Amino acid sequence: MLGIDPGTRATGYGFIEGRRPAPGLAYRLIECGVVRPRGTDLPGRLVDIHTAALELIDRLEPTCVAIESAFYGRNARTALVLGHARGVLVLAAALRGLPVHEYAPREVKKRVVGTGAASKEQVGFMVKHHLRLGEAPHPADAADGCAVALCHLLAGPLP
Repeated sequence: MLGIDPGTRATGYGFIEGRRPAPGLAYRLIECGVVRPRGTDLPGRLVDIHTAALELIDRLEPTCVAIESAFYGRNARTALVLGHARGVLVLAAALRGLPVHEYAPREVKKRVVGTGAASKEQVGFMVKHHLRLGEAPHPADAADGCAVALCHLLAGPLP
């Protein structure tokens, strides 16, 4: 399961092995990290994100992808730019024939932490707990990618 927290400056990801739902917290972190695009303009960053996503998918061979949906807060422009990043990530999964599952930020936090208003620190702590790690994944964007994957795995069996 590949979980992705999209962003145009930093895209966090987490690849977790496990079944939905796994009894006894039987999830295992295989890899997590952050893609930091080097492009200087938005189109260049989007190419970098897309290329990195394809490389991750080809190397890790996930069976599906979970991605955090766009959050519209006070800045519509930020949400629009984030939508572009999400689009190239969804495209990468689609090009590899993978199903894509989308989760709202509050849903990810609610499922992983227990409250939709959880802080970044709380998310990191609970990712550490669910995956039985010595410390939370760093940086926070990587922990967020893991949280998206966990959200999907904790969601229960697909209908």
